[in-house]
Amino acid sequence: MRARKLARSMLLAAALGYGVACSSPVDQPGSTVPGKCQAETPVIAAQKTDILFVIDNSGSMREEQEAIATELPAFVSELRQGGGLTQDFRVGVITTSVYRRTFINNRDEYREYPEESGRLRPVPTASGGVSTERFIESSDPELLAKFERLVQQGVSGSGQESPFEAVRLAVASQVTTTPLEQGGNGGFLRDGARLLVVVVTDEEDCSSTQRPPPVALTEDTSRDLCSEQAASLTSVEEYFNAFQSLRDGQDASREVIWATIGPVALSDKRAELVKDMTPQGTFVRNADCPTSYGPGFRHRAISERFDSQLRNLDSVCKANYRDTLVAIAELAAVSQSIAVMNLPDPRLARVEITRADGSVQVCSVAGGSLRYDPSGEGRPARLFFQGDCTRRADDKAVEVKLFCAE
Repeated sequence: MRARKLARSMLLAAALGYGVACSSPVDQPGSTVPGKCQAETPVIAAQKTDILFVIDNSGSMREEQEAIATELPAFVSELRQGGGLTQDFRVGVITTSVYRRTFINNRDEYREYPEESGRLRPVPTASGGVSTERFIESSDPELLAKFERLVQQGVSGSGQESPFEAVRLAVASQVTTTPLEQGGNGGFLRDGARLLVVVVTDEEDCSSTQRPPPVALTEDTSRDLCSEQAASLTSVEEYFNAFQSLRDGQDASREVIWATIGPVALSDKRAELVKDMTPQGTFVRNADCPTSYGPGFRHRAISERFDSQLRNLDSVCKANYRDTLVAIAELAAVSQSIAVMNLPDPRLARVEITRADGSVQVCSVAGGSLRYDPSGEGRPARLFFQGDCTRRADDKAVEVKLFCAE
């Protein structure tokens, strides 16, 4: 018994960075290390994710919207598996319609879409009506049926697709604090929740924070003015920085995951403008993406800023989107941080990750494979996975335990 207690004390000392000959960390001034083992295991909170689909509702997108709706069961199923953690998610939809500026017959015309422009779209009813709901909870028994109707936003929207600007408007503080009944998105984004953005479009992004936008479309389908005049638009870097700097109502940094199903090549996700000469005229497309109507330079650029390996980017020209949506769900399900409660001292945390092959990897703050972010007013502490302990989509379980002394 004496030898076993000595060994456990040595384990505690090693975990806390003390030599065995040093005094007990329990007795250190200001210590939060308990003098005996806790009976209660630290609790891992359910992982909260707010999901925002950004649907292109221009005239060429009917088939793509239907294809997305068809494969949503696979997306939701994969999301619910959650990489070993309980998932708590909600889903909302906005469109790519913000404005449309044209220059035709020497007339410069401008129109805005105030009812869209980053506003959450109402959930359609089964009978074809419009409900008062603006987002769907993961616990809703009709989640899939509502979700499938919600992503089919029709084809009467703007042909000057501006998904980056639509997302910026959707998450702007004045919009997120304005109640739903007053035309805002208030209540959708939750404190402590990550934000997953999924853009679905077959054209180039034409986003600008200016009104009217600096680029005006013409009837010449052989040119893509949004890519030709990209230097006049708000830069991809500016939008990326804006999304990365989002904070929640508790002033905690919000984790943002960005995914795009857009006009990039089927074979290698490259962005390359090509011209397709048809009997109906010459159209700009992306290379190796025959159903696109523009290159994907800006889409690829922002996706690459969020994930240098481009696991978050795929082609809108695919025959079906099942594998694409499953891959996006896998990215969304795996957060590299977890909220923890009942953790008396971060140096005591011992996190065990059960990998896909059944092996168990042990991670700790003392060992450098975990980073600890302390709790703030109204928000729990968080452990961040790093190095060899980075979480994977196929992890089976994550469990927090404590080093302790008796």
